[in-house]
Amino acid sequence: MHGYDPAQFYASISAFLGTYYLFIAGMNALVAYLDWMSGRATTLFRIGPFPVTSSVIWLAFSLFVLILSPIAYSGDPTLMSWISIPQVVRTAINFLMNPTTYTIGAVVILGILFVTRKLWTPPIIAWIIFNLALLFMGFSMTDYNFAQIVTKADNVPIVGLIFLLGFFTWLATYKAVQNDERARLGLEPLEKLESEKILVWPDLVYTELICMVALTAFLVMWAVLLPAPLEEPASAVKTPNPSKAPWYFLGLQELLVYYDPWHAGVVLPLLVINGLMAIPYLDFNKKGNGYYTINERQFAYLTFQFGFFVLWILLIIMGTFLRGPNWNFFGPYETWDAHKVEVLNNIDLSQRFWYWVPIFGGGRPVPPDGASDWAKFGYAMLRELPGIVLIFSYLALLPPALVIMSSYFRNLFAKMGLIRYMTMVSLLLIMALVPIKMMLRWTINLKYFISLPEYMLNF
Repeated sequence: MHGYDPAQFYASISAFLGTYYLFIAGMNALVAYLDWMSGRATTLFRIGPFPVTSSVIWLAFSLFVLILSPIAYSGDPTLMSWISIPQVVRTAINFLMNPTTYTIGAVVILGILFVTRKLWTPPIIAWIIFNLALLFMGFSMTDYNFAQIVTKADNVPIVGLIFLLGFFTWLATYKAVQNDERARLGLEPLEKLESEKILVWPDLVYTELICMVALTAFLVMWAVLLPAPLEEPASAVKTPNPSKAPWYFLGLQELLVYYDPWHAGVVLPLLVINGLMAIPYLDFNKKGNGYYTINERQFAYLTFQFGFFVLWILLIIMGTFLRGPNWNFFGPYETWDAHKVEVLNNIDLSQRFWYWVPIFGGGRPVPPDGASDWAKFGYAMLRELPGIVLIFSYLALLPPALVIMSSYFRNLFAKMGLIRYMTMVSLLLIMALVPIKMMLRWTINLKYFISLPEYMLNF
């Protein structure tokens, strides 16, 4: 992505950006009109005798965005700088968007959104956040590196999916907050009030037919306007850099950085599938079936959100937009330089341990020449004993320790029994081990807890 002509770049995106801002302006003008026609417009403050209502605010915002449209249509580099994120801000974002900050920041943001869900779920607040996200997207599009990544034909659907994911997450949380408030007042959930039955024929079939026709028309237009991302025929002597899996496998591809291929590609996916299958047998909470709620199922809600967003969606976004040549990590506004080299001396836990505890001369124990297979096995176990003890303590000793130290887990154990409790906590600990391993790789370059390549076992 080196050596581009700014004038040519701005000219290439001017039509899209101008139309993009026109769409946002029209969208907010429609909201202002509907707010005014509903008669529920809120008076925010007054300027003399004239009330300034929410409809006026949305109309003013629509006019502001409308002004941005001709600036974008112009394609003039000087004017386009007015609707761009300042370079100092882009540099700061690139600096902050390292893997550690990205992951920890995402977890912190999810925690804040969970605690403050009553504040951001009202439609008016959600609409403000949505508009700010659209503006941030538009202002970022004037950056060449950002635009090259986002407008790539493979990545355009991912951008749309991110916005759709945000919308449906908001919608589910909004309904859950409403139901939790109704439960607090002793009222039935909203789904109970909307229990009207609809016949499959003709109501549902007609609706599905209309949706199918509309979706087909949309996909045809998409195929015409956005060329399919077809590349040259595959060749063993020339592979793409970076070579990426389809978006739905990018999470697994990211795990290959931190785990042995056997664990990342087979063991962990099987644990996910088996864990999902085990949920009906592990769940003892009968509340929340058939309606949205958070307060009645906080443990299940938080577990799902962490597993889905942190261990799947964030990995897909990371692999799509932030992993560049040589699978290096790049900021959203950083040039994808194929010559960028990051020196990472990844070291196994046993190497670090025996270096700190120099019993064998500052190195790991090595079997003597001519040792039998059983002796080699014993030395291998001794060599990896620190990792074996650590993983055993984590998976076998931590679950009962949680029961002893935490009243919450003590209550879970009393309700679930030994087998169900140990199964659930073991699955949770394995799930938590994924971000722990990622953080250890990024911070101290830890490769494996247990490294037994002679037995094809690395963890």
